Amino acid sequence: MEFTSDEARAHYDAVRDVLAGTVVGLDFDGTLSPVVDDPEAARLHPGAPGALLELAEAVRAVAVITGRPARQAIAMGDLDALGDAMLDRGAELFVFGQYGNERWSATEQRIRSPRPPAGLASFERELPAVLRRADAADAFIEQKGLAVAVHTRRMADPAGAFERLAVPIAELAERHHLAVEPGRNVIEIRSSEMHKGHAVRTFVAEQEATGVIFGGDDLGDVEAFEAVRDLRAHGLPGLVVCSASTEQPDLVELADLVVDGPSGVVELLGDVLLRP
Repeated sequence: MEFTSDEARAHYDAVRDVLAGTVVGLDFDGTLSPVVDDPEAARLHPGAPGALLELAEAVRAVAVITGRPARQAIAMGDLDALGDAMLDRGAELFVFGQYGNERWSATEQRIRSPRPPAGLASFERELPAVLRRADAADAFIEQKGLAVAVHTRRMADPAGAFERLAVPIAELAERHHLAVEPGRNVIEIRSSEMHKGHAVRTFVAEQEATGVIFGGDDLGDVEAFEAVRDLRAHGLPGLVVCSASTEQPDLVELADLVVDGPSGVVELLGDVLLRP
């Protein structure tokens, strides 16, 4: 665990002073779950459920804020069972899926979701031809309902395929008025009307939070980092945590606290934050 500045340490102390009223938002892949080659094989870090359960007793509320569909994140993380355990202790768990487009809570036990964005179906029909022209026909296409993700991690040259695809996919998305979210050997295409920054602000407002913590690891988390920093500039204690990796070092510059991947996140949430 490493603070990026003396000011960052002060932000940490300020959040701890109001921990009981603080909300905690966390990305799934790379933050609560180690990144794996097969996105469907992702699971929570073994220590994450226990750490989150302890944390929930000390803060206002906890949310998983992910680019994955809410139903998928719930299943992979066994979050419905974790949510029930939190409710037994008087705490609440939320899931904001697909960058906040989908909502689930342990209390409601149902997913609220909008219609797919206009242009997504047409984008998907044209995508295979774009992959072939970029010599990346073997890229894995993940259908998310409200978005689509193109993964190159399992290809022979993941970085090279990613570079070849970045521009043509962005051009195709622009034609269909969709947003592009590059990540760790993945390019996601979704509606431009929602991102994790909106989800963080909504979470803070609905919970009437007196502090906010967000932890993430990838470019899709940048808006959430910026939302915390902006809320902090307007007087709300806030802490930005980077689950660091060699694949995405740029986020370190935006963070207050840098930890060593999901294991570092688990240590922070289940021990360090709660330490007297």
